[in-house]
Amino acid sequence: MTSASNSTACQHLAQVFASDIPLTRAMAIQVCDWSNQRLQLQMPLTENSNHQHSMFGGSLYCAGVLACWGWLHLRLFDAGINTTHIVVQAGQIDYPLPVFADAQVICDAPDPAVWERFFKMYQRHGKARISLTSRILTEDGRDGACFTGQFVLHS
Repeated sequence: MTSASNSTACQHLAQVFASDIPLTRAMAIQVCDWSNQRLQLQMPLTENSNHQHSMFGGSLYCAGVLACWGWLHLRLFDAGINTTHIVVQAGQIDYPLPVFADAQVICDAPDPAVWERFFKMYQRHGKARISLTSRILTEDGRDGACFTGQFVLHS
């Protein structure tokens, strides 16, 4: 993907977050990069800190959901489907390390076969489910939190 389309995609998702998911403003989530089917968000510590001066667990969970939701929205957008009819059905998060600084939130593409199965199901039935995973990184690039969720797309 070219930098122009990366920039356009990032601006598009930032607008969707601002208009459709107001919590993203309070969390000060920034859409940083969409390339090679990888979404990268940035989450500042200041707006998401807890009493321990680390990232609040609820903010980490929300960021994990947002990265996966945003990934699915942009992947569909790239395929010519502009929809926000995406819901998280279930989610699980692990917190292996505390996050003490601004954090990168990454969602990578699932296996291509998983995407193809999901996309064909949606085209046939107007509804499909996919499992996506995101990671919130510590300041030294290790996993501070790992989220896995089931997302449902419906017409």
